[in-house]
Amino acid sequence: MSRVASIDIGTFTMRLAVADVQGGRVVSLGKQSAIVNLGQDVDATGMLALEAMQRAFLCARTYAQAAKEAGAEALCCTLTSAARDAGNSDEIMAALASLGINPQVIPGEIEGALTFLGVAQDFPGTPILVADNGGGSTELALGKLDGRALDLRWVRSVNVGCRRVTDRFFSDGGPVSSETLDAAHAFVGSELGAALATMPKDLVPQRLVVCGGTATSLVAMASELDPYDPGFVHLHTLTRSEIAGIEAKLAALPVSERGTLPGLQEKRAPVILGGTVCVSELLHTTGFDVAQASESDLLFGLSIACAAAAEGTESPVIWKPVISRLVREG
Repeated sequence: MSRVASIDIGTFTMRLAVADVQGGRVVSLGKQSAIVNLGQDVDATGMLALEAMQRAFLCARTYAQAAKEAGAEALCCTLTSAARDAGNSDEIMAALASLGINPQVIPGEIEGALTFLGVAQDFPGTPILVADNGGGSTELALGKLDGRALDLRWVRSVNVGCRRVTDRFFSDGGPVSSETLDAAHAFVGSELGAALATMPKDLVPQRLVVCGGTATSLVAMASELDPYDPGFVHLHTLTRSEIAGIEAKLAALPVSERGTLPGLQEKRAPVILGGTVCVSELLHTTGFDVAQASESDLLFGLSIACAAAAEGTESPVIWKPVISRLVREG
């Protein structure tokens, strides 16, 4: 059994997982997450803001120390949409390297494949369509997991996410008009629809599984969870009508009041409406009336790939992270 740590630096959220992996499966996994908003203004400027990089650096330093204290043998670190889009990503990469971390900016297709690997652990042998709705992009993946063999038929990365949609349509922070909401839906629906038109027809997904902070927040809001309960949220269903009801409630409120809604993390309030539009359009464009939310996401797939790299074995995903070997505390 290998104990490994994975850091996922997303557009809005930054997360750490410390996982025990045995036989290519995650046996146990503990997570930490923080909202660092690395993608602040990236859609408008094409550059990472200095203060955003500073937040990510400080968080990474804390996470690297936590990984050592937890007894992880190896650590991998990936950056996704914001770092892919920004013209100055080399600056955050250099800062992370100074901590002894080997960061990698991964393509959207690899992000989608790793997320699918993580999600599919809960659906062995079942054809599924996985949608990872993040801050700057949404990764779509179709396939199934047969034992340890990953049958991944199709992966696409689409440039719609909670941060990007917020910056384009909901940046003033006030209540949103029906016209603006319709425009946001049209934009997201068009982008998702174009990607889904390329999905192969020879494997029909039986379930739509959505992961990411928006999806899990929507489950928590629909059930008014306080405090948040990941065991309740994991594999819980979301219907179109539930999402529509939450969207209408959010659109009628300014950001300052959205953060008081039961089940919503206050720091996620500024981008939750943008994310809700994305998840709503995911169901509409795929034709599903119900989606399942998953807590087994990119971090699970990263953990499996990191353990394979540490052990020198083959990963189900044709991608190998650059790992940092850690010295155990004590």
